[in-house]
Amino acid sequence: MVDYDRYEFINFEREERILTATLNRPTSLNAVHAELHTELVEMYADFDKDDEADVMILTGAGRGFCSGGDIAGGLLTGDDLEGTKERIFREARRLIVNILEVDKPILAAVNGPAAGLGVTLALFCDIVYASERARLGDTHVKVGVVAGDGGAVIWPLLVGVNRAKELLMTGDMLDAEEAFRIGLVNHVVPHEQLMESVRDRARQLVSGSTMAIRGTKKSVNAYLKWMVNQVLDNSMLLEKECFNKML
Repeated sequence: MVDYDRYEFINFEREERILTATLNRPTSLNAVHAELHTELVEMYADFDKDDEADVMILTGAGRGFCSGGDIAGGLLTGDDLEGTKERIFREARRLIVNILEVDKPILAAVNGPAAGLGVTLALFCDIVYASERARLGDTHVKVGVVAGDGGAVIWPLLVGVNRAKELLMTGDMLDAEEAFRIGLVNHVVPHEQLMESVRDRARQLVSGSTMAIRGTKKSVNAYLKWMVNQVLDNSMLLEKECFNKML
C-alpha cells in the first residue's frame, strides 16, 4: 500500500477505489512552491503503483484549484539558486512524463482559479470538470516567461493552434463557460455540485472494465507523448532562458 501520509502539501482521501488528491496551500490559492512541486512529481508515480486505487480526482483546497508556480513564495529561491533552477526544471519534465505514464483515469475538479502551472495540471487530466466559479488561463507571459511547463503541448491539442497561440501569448483568463465553449474543459457544473458530479463519473469508471479503460487511455496518450517529445524540451529551455534573465 502506498504511504500518502508523508505528503505535507497534498491531502488524500479514499472512497472505495477512488483516490482524491487535494492541493493544500489554500492561503496562496494552492500556489506551487518547491516542496509541493516535488510532491506533485512523486504523487503521480505513487498513484500509478497504488493497487488499491483505480481513479484519481485532483482538486484544490479552499477557493482555488492552483494559481501556478509560487515564484515569490519559494519555488526558485535558496542559497544555490542555479542548483535550484536545475532541479526544478528537471522535475518539471518528470512531472509531465509521470502524468502521462499513468494509465488509470485522472479527473480534475477545478473549483476556482487555475493559472500557469495550475491550469497545466488540470488540462493534463483525462476529464476536466469546472465549477461555474472557475477561471482558467496560462499566465506565464504575464510574469515574463515562456509557457514552457506543458502549455505549449496541451493547449493546441485542445483548442487548435491559432486559438492556443492567442491565449498563451496574451495570458488571458477565461471563465468556465468560455473554457467549455472552446473545448478546454469537458463539463461546467454549479459550484455546489462539482465534487459530487466528478465522483459520479469516477464511480462509473471504477465500475467499468479496468483493462479496457486503461488500454484506451494508454492508446490516446500516445498522441500526447508524441507531442511532449516534439515540444516540451524546447519550450522548457525557452522558459528557463527567461528565468535566467530575471533571476
